[in-house]
Amino acid sequence: MLNDRNKNLLLYHFIVFLYGFTSILGVLISLKALPIVIYRMLIGAAGLAIFFLIINPTYFRINKKVFKKVFFSGIIIGAHWVTFFYAIKISTISITLSMMSAGALITAFIDPVYNRKKISPYEIFFGCITIIGVIVIYSAEFVYLTGITIALLSAFLSSIFTILNRNLVRRNNFITLSFYELLIGGLACLIFYLFTNDFKSFDFKLKGYDFLWILILGIICTSYAFNASIKVLRHLSSFTVMMIINLEPIYGIIFSILIWKDEAFLSLNFYIGFAIVLSSILMDTFYKRNKESEII
Repeated sequence: MLNDRNKNLLLYHFIVFLYGFTSILGVLISLKALPIVIYRMLIGAAGLAIFFLIINPTYFRINKKVFKKVFFSGIIIGAHWVTFFYAIKISTISITLSMMSAGALITAFIDPVYNRKKISPYEIFFGCITIIGVIVIYSAEFVYLTGITIALLSAFLSSIFTILNRNLVRRNNFITLSFYELLIGGLACLIFYLFTNDFKSFDFKLKGYDFLWILILGIICTSYAFNASIKVLRHLSSFTVMMIINLEPIYGIIFSILIWKDEAFLSLNFYIGFAIVLSSILMDTFYKRNKESEII
């Protein structure tokens, strides 16, 4: 039988698999980055609200002090998704997802500072291995320098959000946190759009299969995946979460190959880089397992 940690490891791998598919949806949906995120977060929040009304309306309750922290987390996750989709729009899926792998190294530095603990040498070590893998897979693309910079900012925001939420989820209902973070993030993005743009209805006009892709993004890849990702933070460290997220580029590229038959991704560098990234994740898992067995 799998223990709680291993069950949550498997669950989070599945969640990251879904996150890998969001990059494909970002390309398929004809809208700009900000409208995509507004649709995504508000549909995700609506899905959870309906669930609350059917199952247990008390899930809407939240402590005022906690709400202040959730408000900040909601803005952070909204900004992360906007920069994520924007990077995809101005560069490529490959470049954007590869830069997300930098999140593990960023977390290795920020998490100890935020939680007032020593920086772990092994986390820095594994994080650096991951970066080497990313560099091998994607050699410097100066043409997409802006996209790379935006994607790195997205990785930074993702790391901040993970660290903040890991502390919140220990003492609060994870599904309630998910609802308010999605709602606040969606409304914040909408307000930001209204203040920085003259409202243009065509920015939100869905074309072709956009409605279907938006529903999949909002319900499956957000309501379900986002809520489940917060739940697993009770059992996994911030660094382990960010390490698993390193598989998102692999899943995203595999999806793009299957959908667009783009075999150019399957170069020797891809396999070498994949092996390096995967080895860093496996080493992190084995290291933590050995550590736990020593404590027991």
